[in-house]
Parts: sequence; C-alpha cells; structure tokens
Amino acid sequence: MSKRIDIGTVFKGSADGKIVQAKGESIALKPDHVVIDIAYSGLCGSDLHERKSDFMVLGHEGVGVVSDVGSDVTVLKKGDRVGWGCNHDACQYCKECWNGIDTLCAHRQLYTRSDYAFGSFGDRAVLNALFVHKIPDDLPLKYAAPLQCGGATVFGAIVRSEIRPINRVGVVGMGGLGHLAIQFLRKMGCEVVMFSGTNSKRSEAMKLGAHEFVAAKGNPEFRGIKRVDHLLITANQQLDWDNYFKVLAPRAKIVPLSLSRTDMTHPFEPLVEYEYSITGSLVAPRQVHREMLGFAARHKIYPWIEEMPMTEECVNQAFDRLEKGDVKYRFVLKSQRFDYE
Repeated sequence: MSKRIDIGTVFKGSADGKIVQAKGESIALKPDHVVIDIAYSGLCGSDLHERKSDFMVLGHEGVGVVSDVGSDVTVLKKGDRVGWGCNHDACQYCKECWNGIDTLCAHRQLYTRSDYAFGSFGDRAVLNALFVHKIPDDLPLKYAAPLQCGGATVFGAIVRSEIRPINRVGVVGMGGLGHLAIQFLRKMGCEVVMFSGTNSKRSEAMKLGAHEFVAAKGNPEFRGIKRVDHLLITANQQLDWDNYFKVLAPRAKIVPLSLSRTDMTHPFEPLVEYEYSITGSLVAPRQVHREMLGFAARHKIYPWIEEMPMTEECVNQAFDRLEKGDVKYRFVLKSQRFDYE
C-alpha cells in the first residue's frame, strides 16, 4: 500500500475570483515520485487566468527541498534543492518524448490540465522525480522560483529559435518575461533591443543589459531603427504589425511567448516577400530547463522580485497588483511553513 502524503495548506481560485486558503488532500506517494516541501513560489501571468478555478490548487513555479522519495527514485534524494514548472509529466515513450520535446507529448501533464490536487501555492507537492529539476547551489531559491516557468519560457524560445551571439534580437514587452529575456540574451552575446510602449522603463532595461531601447509611442513607425534578426514577443497584447514588420530583417523569426486569448492579425504579403517565420514556443523541455538553471547560476541571472508571504491576504494582493501591472518584475510568495533560506 502506497504511503500517503498530507500536502497541508493550499490556495485555490473561487467563483468570484478571490484566492482562498484551503486544506489540501492526501496524495499517494508513487514509487517514482518525490515529496517537495515548498519554500517559494513565483506568481506567473498565466496564473491570472485561473482566479475562478475553484477545482484546482494554483501555482506552477515552485521551489523547495525534497522531504521524501518513492522506493524507485534514484535521481534525487532527501535534502536536494529542487524546482518544477508548467509541465510535470509525460508518457516518455512517444516520438516527441524520445526526441527530447516532452512538453509536446500527447500525454503531457500541464498546469491547469492535470493533477489539480497540488500546485506551488501550498505547503507540499508530490511529483514524478524525472520532471523535478535540481537547483544549483549558488542560485538562491527565491530567485530560482520565477525561472521555473518564466525563465524556462524565455530560454526555451532562445534555444528553439537557434538565436546566436551574432544576432540582433528585439524583445517586445518589459515585464516578467521581457526583463529575463534581456539578461539571457546579453549574457549570450546578442545585441539586445527592447521595444516598449513608453520611455518609463528605459533606464531599467539598460541596467539589465539592453543595448538599445525603443519607445513605440515616441516613434510609432520605428524610423531609424536597425532591423532585428529575431523578435521575441513577451507582451500579450496585439501589436501594430504594419510597423513591426518594418524593423524585421529578411528571414527574421517572430516568436510569441506569452499566452493571449486574442487573435494574432497581421499582413500576409510580407511573410512571403521577406520569408519571415512565426514560431510558437511553449516552455523549455527538461534538458533545456536544466541547462537554463545552470546558465542562470553561472551568469548570476536573477529575476527582479518582490517577495510577499504566502498568506490568503498577500496572495490576493499579489494577484490584484499583477493584473494591474503593478510589479517590477515578478512576485515571489514565501512559504509560511518551511524556511530553507
């Protein structure tokens, strides 16, 4: 008979959009699973879509320490510092899994689509050990939390798009994803151009490593802007493609990263005439995720965070402020039960 794990306090959505504290379920510890005592959780933009999801525990940017392991686990041990992100299981036998893109497996286990009994907004999680990532010793847990989805999303897109150090790369949107994209690209040796609505974030973008800053409202037609080889779209609003196409080099790759529920509408002819490509990128598969953590630790790529206690009041405040864009640039919720740093 499998050992059962009390996952403690959890936080869920509700019909009116308020995040509520609840008692978590008891979950069986399978032979290939581990128990994680959660130390911190990032608050991701995609969490906002689930405010009314009263059937599931929220959060998918969890980090903490392994407190128990299943009988078949060999890759992790008690005391390991670990994290997990959006995708936390797959079949491991299909073509996609064998090709190292488990995030596209037909049986992938994505946040919001499976395992509703646990999330990173809570005390504990129980996960397949093969989808849990060790955190490098020199990467503080509180900074590692937003990297589990935000960092993996950005880094995965960079790898997926085959961006090289010689490339000039545009980043649209100076938010949770955009401020990480600047850092990763700069450390990779790319020329980084930040596109934002106004000049309000210029100094911060330059401090993070951008070589150039373009405020769309001040120069809506992007006059005098040298063309970019790649355009990473971290904003979730519709862009003025008539103007953005003007700053794309021939064969430029357009890579949307954020989840948006609006349609992407753009001119058709330039795609053919200049051989542009639009490439979706979900999140990094496991190996790339682990490479991302190592790269971030080695180059000291830390999200800019605002830390708040993981209480019902503060979780709701964080959701409300994130919805208004009132954060620079990621909220991190600290466990009130476990303190590992």
